[in-house]
Amino acid sequence: MSDKTSGIKMPPYMKVVSEGIILNLHVQPRSSHICFAGLYGSSLKLKVHSPPADGAANKACQEFLAKRFKVPKSSVVLKSGASSREKAFLIKGISLDKVLSQLPYTK
Repeated sequence: MSDKTSGIKMPPYMKVVSEGIILNLHVQPRSSHICFAGLYGSSLKLKVHSPPADGAANKACQEFLAKRFKVPKSSVVLKSGASSREKAFLIKGISLDKVLSQLPYTK
């Protein structure tokens, strides 16, 4: 762990990288609410309205994360899982403190 994260217990769904923070999400499409919904294994569960077709759920995740962390949509990048429920999103240029303050289930 880098000096930046020393002494901080990192949630299993989060990883600090040089560009920002990577969040591992388990996405549940076609939900009635858009929200974080607890842990799913070592991922954070995110419910979205959109169906898992034509990248709609991926776009919904990107928009939700950008709004939640108050960053431009271009700063939220899907790193893996484009056609899977298990996704990894990079949030560029954001501090660990800001992410921890905006996420549930960080203890």
